[in-house]
Amino acid sequence: MVLIFGGAYQGKLDYVLETYKLCKEDVYRCSMESVHIDYEKKVIYGLDKFVYACVKEGLEAKELIFSHLDDLRDSIIICDDISQGIVPLDRDEREWREANGRCMVNLGKAADEVVRVFCGLGVRIK
Repeated sequence: MVLIFGGAYQGKLDYVLETYKLCKEDVYRCSMESVHIDYEKKVIYGLDKFVYACVKEGLEAKELIFSHLDDLRDSIIICDDISQGIVPLDRDEREWREANGRCMVNLGKAADEVVRVFCGLGVRIK
């Protein structure tokens, strides 16, 4: 498993498609309205949106993700780092921020490779 993270609009998806020689058909795009992930796709894009949907549904995103850890072994997971900046006033957004951080910490530990993308450039962390 590969975890790719970075700020919004930093070129994470383009970096993955170019670096790993993939196409848009290989990508599953998570939604803020759905707690579903298509584990058949090579790339899981926007994991932070999946985490948001879980928070809204009162579900523990980390538990859902780790119940499918075997399905993710050959996947590339792309997640926005939403931990920077001012702490949100909205309770759900604070919970989302915390849940997303927990998911990233645990996925980072489980991943074979972790890459931070900034300005379209990938820096290997692990």
